Order: sequence, then C-alpha cells, then structure tokens
Amino acid sequence: MDQPTRTLHGLGQSLWLDNITRGILGDGTLLGYRELKHVTGLTSNPTIFAQAIKAGKDYDASIRGAGQTDPETVFFGLAIDDLRRAAAIFEPVYQHTHGVDGWVSLEVSPLLADDTQGTIEQAVALHNQAAVHNLFIKVPGTPAGIPAIEELIFRGVPINVTLLFSPEQYQAAAEAWLRGLERRHAAGLELDVASVASVFISRWDVKVADKVPAELRNKLGFAVCGQIYARYRALIDSPRVQRLQNAGARVQRLLWASTGTKDPNASDVMYIENLIAPLTVNTMPEKTLLAFAEHGKAERLMPLDDPGLSGTLAQFEAHGIQVEPLAGVLQQEGADAFVKSWRELIDTVSERMGAVA
Repeated sequence: MDQPTRTLHGLGQSLWLDNITRGILGDGTLLGYRELKHVTGLTSNPTIFAQAIKAGKDYDASIRGAGQTDPETVFFGLAIDDLRRAAAIFEPVYQHTHGVDGWVSLEVSPLLADDTQGTIEQAVALHNQAAVHNLFIKVPGTPAGIPAIEELIFRGVPINVTLLFSPEQYQAAAEAWLRGLERRHAAGLELDVASVASVFISRWDVKVADKVPAELRNKLGFAVCGQIYARYRALIDSPRVQRLQNAGARVQRLLWASTGTKDPNASDVMYIENLIAPLTVNTMPEKTLLAFAEHGKAERLMPLDDPGLSGTLAQFEAHGIQVEPLAGVLQQEGADAFVKSWRELIDTVSERMGAVA
C-alpha cells in the first residue's frame, strides 16, 4: 500500500516541513523525511528558531564564534547557516524540478512589518548574505509588505509571502508579484523569479470557535481556503499570467500554512486531507507530518467550485463573522505574535552571548 505522503505528492502537491533545528539537520532526520516521507522543502519563522535555540546547547559554539556583535546579526548568521544546510539537503529536489520545488525560507525581522523600505533593504541583504539559489525570503503580506514584495520580485529576490489570511489579502500579494514580474519583463530581465503565497488556516477556526455553534466548528478555515483557491486558479488562467509564462515566468504557487490542528476533538490531519490541490504546497509541523504519514488519507482533490461554499460563509455571517474584517485582525495578531517571538529570540541569543562571553 502506498504511504499517504507519496500519494499526496503524486496528486501534485508539495509537502514541506514547518520546522528546523540543528538536531534534525545533523542526525539524518531531515534527509530521512526527504527520502522516506516525500518532504521536498522547509519553512521557518521566528517562533521556530526561538524554540530551537532555547531547547539546548546546539547553538552555543556558533554564538561563541560570532564574537561581540549585535544579537540580531548573530541570529541571522545562525539561521543562514542552518538554512544553507537545509537548502543543500533539498538541492537534488530543486535540480530535479528545475527550481519549482526544493525551497527553504528565512523571514525578515517582524519588527519591519510596517516598514516598506526597511523590509526591502533587509530582504536584499539576507538574500545576498545567504547566496543560496533555493532560499525564499519571507515577507509579510501586510499593507507595508505589499509594495516591498513588488520591488523585491523586480530585483530578482525569491519571495515567500507570509501572513495571508483572506481572498483580498491573497489577491493583493499575487498582484504585487505580478507587477514585479511585469516590470522585469519591461526592463528586458529574465522572469525566472520564484515565489509562493502562504495562507494561514488554523487561526481562523481558533478565532471563531467560541462564537459559533458546534456544527460550524472547524469549517471557516476550509471555506476561506476554497475562496482563495478559486482566486488562485482564476489568476493562473488569466491572460496576464499566461503572457508572462510565455516569456519564461513560473507561477507563484499557493501554499497552505498553519496546518497543525489546534482543536483536540478534531482530526489531527484535517488541514492536510481536505486541502489537496495540484501546483500547491502544504507546509506542516513535524507532529502533523508524522501523523499524516501514519494514518492520513490522500483521496480527493479540492473542488474548484464548491457548491456549499457560499452557504457556509452565509451561516458564519449570520453569526456576525465577516471574512475580510476578521482577516485584518488575524493578520495584525499574527504580526504581533511574530514580534513577541522575535523579542524572545533576540533576548535568548543575547543571554547566550553573555553566557559564553
């Protein structure tokens, strides 16, 4: 019997790991996930790195070797070292898929979420410092992040747009990517600049869990994803995108993020089994990956036009829940949560620098 991760991959969806630690890089775990669980990429964020550095002494020698520079610079050095190693593990995937897959991701400082110019400058600097062709720089799809995404794509920096929650937020990010490519095309530059647009799912269901009756639990995330997937497919089919593809561009793939189930009474693999679609990515926590590999089912693709979608959304509206206004709240809360993790991360690096000085 085919294992679920293999079947998922065969249906045209990439499976990425939403985690990185020096342990899984060094002990063969990540390589094993690539070989045995069909994992073809990896994402990281400030929370993941904060947990990894806090968890043990794996980073102390590197911090000692970094000298007395500022903690943010030290952190980015550590992160880039880790992501270069991860990128090397996924390099065969990158080569085999001609750059469609095999990517790893590094986030700009969350403190820049409202700073367009600062985001552009740091993203370019990190891209140049890492000097790895299969590394995405993660930029939030906040109002200030949108113009940064356009400019960075124009400059040829591969971007993972993060913190997207709704159809409108997704559309804004996709159009920024498109404008960046159109500017490259007009300037006679190559159009082979990869990008993914990361839509966060589980936070929708957590946010409304106590505001809706039991029969609507864990349904809003899927309804929003259905709307976004329809927008994505319409975008791919649009003359605007196809003109660019004809000139050598590749599609900005849709990525499902925040796919670990938060409700203890719900299936631990529901955000994997119900969001299978070709030319998309699902990035999942390690616990979810292992659960899906063990007992998940990859049986059906997402419908393009789900007839029940509008009815489901109407039920939520009847309970006072409107998608776009709530998406703004979720995006701000997500940005705030990353800032909190970032401060903890920098404090942890700072403490370790003091301890090893």
